[in-house]
Amino acid sequence: MDALFLPLADALGASVDQIKLISCLLIAYPLGSVFVRIPSNQPALKHLFNIAVSLFFFFPVLKIYSAFFQLLASIVGTYFIAKFNRSPNMPWIVFVFVMGHLTINHVIRAIYQLSYETMEVTGPQMVLTMKLTTFAWNVWDGRRPTEDLDKWQQAKRIVDFPSLLEFLGYSFYFPGMLVGPYLDFPEYRELVNETLFKAAEVKAKATSGRNIPLGRKRVAYRKMTLGLILLGMFVVLGPKFNFAIALTPEFAQRSILMRIALFQVYGVFERIKYYAIWTLTEGASIVTGLGFTGFNAAGVSTWEGAANVKIMEIELPSNFKVLLDSWNMKTNVWLRECVYKRVTPKGKKPGFRSSMLTFLTSAFWHGVSGGYYLSFLSGGFITSAARLVRTNIRPLLLPAPGQSPSPAKHLYDFVGTVLSTMILNYAAAPFMLLTVESSFAAWKQLGYYGHIIVGGGLIFFYAGGTKYFRRLQAKRGLAASKGTPNGSGANTPVAEKNFTVPPAFDKVMPPQK
Repeated sequence: MDALFLPLADALGASVDQIKLISCLLIAYPLGSVFVRIPSNQPALKHLFNIAVSLFFFFPVLKIYSAFFQLLASIVGTYFIAKFNRSPNMPWIVFVFVMGHLTINHVIRAIYQLSYETMEVTGPQMVLTMKLTTFAWNVWDGRRPTEDLDKWQQAKRIVDFPSLLEFLGYSFYFPGMLVGPYLDFPEYRELVNETLFKAAEVKAKATSGRNIPLGRKRVAYRKMTLGLILLGMFVVLGPKFNFAIALTPEFAQRSILMRIALFQVYGVFERIKYYAIWTLTEGASIVTGLGFTGFNAAGVSTWEGAANVKIMEIELPSNFKVLLDSWNMKTNVWLRECVYKRVTPKGKKPGFRSSMLTFLTSAFWHGVSGGYYLSFLSGGFITSAARLVRTNIRPLLLPAPGQSPSPAKHLYDFVGTVLSTMILNYAAAPFMLLTVESSFAAWKQLGYYGHIIVGGGLIFFYAGGTKYFRRLQAKRGLAASKGTPNGSGANTPVAEKNFTVPPAFDKVMPPQK
């Protein structure tokens, strides 16, 4: 089958593996239409269809046979551990089992220095790791008293343990099998049984003879179109605009301001490949009926539940937290529900220990390359600096009720967006360059501007800036008390926390107020 992909790969200058992956994502669209036409009273056929399509992807198309059997081993192992081990340790046994397997494959990938263009087991395995560990916790929650569970745990608990066929159908759900999106088992069961669409208000707007409301394909194929446009931009411009160019002699010959300006452009095209893939797979998932979130004010169906990224919030963020919260959103849910809450002892509030363990999980889940850890560790200091600015300066610029924002507030917002984008590109460089040596070489070419901005901000606030601005706030009657929106942020609701970066530095060592 490679003969079908080689001419296109040569014409586009892409690897054969990349063309195969995109082809699988595009094939998933018409196959999704077949999936929704399988009657909901025949769930076994839907499970078999998922398995059959995934087999088609892994064997004749991608030809990664060992990857399929490795994933199958994790799936079957998780199923029987969850079924027969009824101890409180069951979810952690599953966690160690699948995360350990993933880490071994990350190490193998690093040893052989496989590029992101090479399709192998770790990509699908990262998605599967989220699904299997979430399943284990959902099963355990189904065995616990409901009064011990929070709202999310009650909604996702599994009381009726699935058959092996149903579990295989969930694990091999084909639109998200290769690159996501991750979904939990109760979502999959609702999708197959179409229980989400059986409410009276949904049925009233469904296609004749089917439960799914109108508008699904409209949204899905718009996602496909956007994904293909982004993909085209990456194929055409990606080789000319990427972080690796910062390591070339030609880049070093430019002025420092030009290097910094060009680096911002490189950052956009480094992210575009993720936008393209996640948007394509989101659309394919929507075709199957996943992601339905109700109706808008005009009565049009909305399909936002399968999204993994919000592009505009990342490229034009109002602040760094909004940026983080808009990237890889499904992973953040997994880290919150399956790690952060679970490592916190019963009866205690999550603290630094819970945050750090969650960050370490996120880091190992991504891989073992040194660049990942440079990016993630940078995030803790960036978050601290951003929060100190927001806590100490922003309240002084907010307009009084009923008044329009001042020019100073507009300037604050503009500078915040520019700096957030610049810091993102600076901190993300190691994530793309992978090695510590290449990361510092790129940072050197940029004059270490990220370190200067973030480090300078932290030094300022710790050297007395916090105390100075708190006095100004007190004079204006704006002094924030603990837990208020203008406070330290320590009481940020769990649902709004981001877990892909380590705990912020100011949580460990808060500045003097």
